[in-house]
Amino acid sequence: MVRLYTNELNIGYGEHLIVKDLSIGIPDKQITTIIGSNGCGKSTLLKAITRIISQQSGTVVLDGQDISREHTKLLAKKMAILPQTPESASGLTVGELVSYGRFPHQKGFGRLTKRDYEVIDWALQETGTLDFKYRPVDSLSGGQRQRVWIAMALAQETEIIFLDEPTTYLDMAHQLEVLELLQRLNREQGRTIVMVLHDLNQAARFADYLIALKDGHIIKAGNCEEVIHPDVLKDVFQIDAVIGRDPRTDKPMCITYNLLKGENTHEENSSTIRIPALTGC
Repeated sequence: MVRLYTNELNIGYGEHLIVKDLSIGIPDKQITTIIGSNGCGKSTLLKAITRIISQQSGTVVLDGQDISREHTKLLAKKMAILPQTPESASGLTVGELVSYGRFPHQKGFGRLTKRDYEVIDWALQETGTLDFKYRPVDSLSGGQRQRVWIAMALAQETEIIFLDEPTTYLDMAHQLEVLELLQRLNREQGRTIVMVLHDLNQAARFADYLIALKDGHIIKAGNCEEVIHPDVLKDVFQIDAVIGRDPRTDKPMCITYNLLKGENTHEENSSTIRIPALTGC
C-alpha cells in the first residue's frame, strides 16, 4: 500500500535543479532508506516531501491530497521530520523539548492537557529517555540527545516519521541503538519510517525498501537484494563492490570495495573480486 508518493517532482535553488522529474512511492508501514553520494539530492528530497522547502514543479501526494494545499497543523498530525542537525533553545529540559511535539494537537492558548502529558511520558518511555525528563538537553550525550529528538517526533503522534541522517556524529553503539529503536517503532507500532543513511550496510540491514539516487535521479528503487548490488553501487557511487551476506540477518552487505578509476578498472580490481564472501549474492 502507498499513501505517500511524488509525481514528476523538480526541486532546485534558483535555476539549478537538484531533483529532476522524480516520481516515487513510499511503501506504507515499512522502513524506506534513501542512499546516494553527497550532493545527489537526498536531503533536498526529504525537505520537499515534508514541505520544508517548495518544489519548482510536480506534486507530493499524501492520502490523495496535494500536501501543498494541506493546512500546516493537519499535515503535522500526519508526518514528523527530524532534520540532520536539530537544534534546541539553550536551557530546555528534555520534557520541555518533547512537549513541542504536541503543538499540532493543541487548541486555544496552547496549554498542555492531561492527554498531552500522558503522550509525552509515553514517548519518553518508548525511547528510553524518561529518566532524563527534567535534565537539560545540553547535558546529554549525542546518542541520548538523538533519542530525545525521536521522542519529540513520537509525541507528535504521526504515522510517518522522516529522519535525515539520524546516526550522524554517533559512535557505532549509539548508531545501532537509534536504528534498532526506529525498527522497533516500525515493527511494533506500524510507523512508516523514511530516512537518509550513508552507511550501506546499515541501510541494507534495517530497510525494507531502498531508493538509490544519483544527480537527482532514481537509479534503482526496490528491496535490499535489488539495490545493494554491484551494478547499482557502481553506477551510484563509482565503486567496485564485493557483496556477501550478513550472517545475522542474511541480507546483502558490502564486504569490500575499490574506487573505480579510468578504463582499466576491471583489471586493477580483479583481485578484489576473488576475495571470498560469506555467500555470493
